[in-house]
Amino acid sequence: MSDRIWNFNPGPATLPLSVLEKAKEEIPNYQNTGMAVMELSHRSKEYAAIQNDAKSLMIELFQIPNNYKVLFLQGGASLQFTMAPMNLLTQGKAADYIITGSWSKKALKEAKIIGTANVAGSTEDTNFNRIPKQGDLKLDPDAVYCHITSNNTIAGTQYKTFPQTGNVTIIADMSSDILSRKINFAKFGLIYAGAQKNLGPSGVTVVIIRDDLVEACRQDIPIILQYKTHVDNDSFYNTPPTYSVYLVKLVLEWVKSLGGLAAIEKRNREKADLLYGTIDDNPDFFKGATEKESRSFMNVTFRLPSEDLEAKMISDAKAAGFGGLKGHRSVGGIRVSMYNAMEPQGIQELTEFMKDFARKNG
Repeated sequence: MSDRIWNFNPGPATLPLSVLEKAKEEIPNYQNTGMAVMELSHRSKEYAAIQNDAKSLMIELFQIPNNYKVLFLQGGASLQFTMAPMNLLTQGKAADYIITGSWSKKALKEAKIIGTANVAGSTEDTNFNRIPKQGDLKLDPDAVYCHITSNNTIAGTQYKTFPQTGNVTIIADMSSDILSRKINFAKFGLIYAGAQKNLGPSGVTVVIIRDDLVEACRQDIPIILQYKTHVDNDSFYNTPPTYSVYLVKLVLEWVKSLGGLAAIEKRNREKADLLYGTIDDNPDFFKGATEKESRSFMNVTFRLPSEDLEAKMISDAKAAGFGGLKGHRSVGGIRVSMYNAMEPQGIQELTEFMKDFARKNG
């Protein structure tokens, strides 16, 4: 569509055009029900099929083992900052938190309200420009869990290999890189992700939790905040965000049509190589904000020689059809968010724009 821009917003983020067109087609009358999806009863067989299909696709694409449950909840990752420790951080126990950016700091803050949460590692002293190395960590072998944020949207860093925590299970906020690559579930007891970056629109949060953790959860907390409640009710304890779940299903179908996670991971690596290559080839003009081994494939952060040039690039880019490039207000600079749905053509055209901008302004 000629009137659509290349949308590099960090979240809510771009969605596949084919998904938007499919949703548009089905809005007035979903599968001859005479209703739109958002009008269907969440107890109807038509909506139940949507949610069941979304869950089945998550299991298939992510290769989720049988001893995990997939939930569709609300409240975003921010609510999970509270729900995870509220359910699992029992009295007399402690949890480890590895701090790699603003979101992991917020998760730690919530956990400390609930119980004992220790900082097992942090890169705040270097402005979160890298992921801590294994040797930097001070892990508690008796911790009830270790919490990480797998990708950091503000700083532009990402775990390439996950920390070795021994027998301590990992809880991961994967909001900004879920379904962008294959992972080994053996390391994780709980994964959660707001959908609005890689999975769909805002409004729904995917939670993947291992069975033994469900059984270990506290039951002396509010019923709606218990993971077991939502497992026992198959995510239908309260009215789910029906239209958001429907769009997640369409996005998952799109991922499958491309060839699944292997194809998506290859595509994401190629986009990252192209963009980082452009930055590295122009070191006097573009300066990456993170250490190379910690670079995110989802959110690329960099600086220009001056803030005035950064403002000009953002303005010129917007006029040229590239939106959402302004860095987070807390750090400034430029940020290119290129989640699964960002087409390789968008990165190709952006890098050509960047080269031309550097030639004209360097």
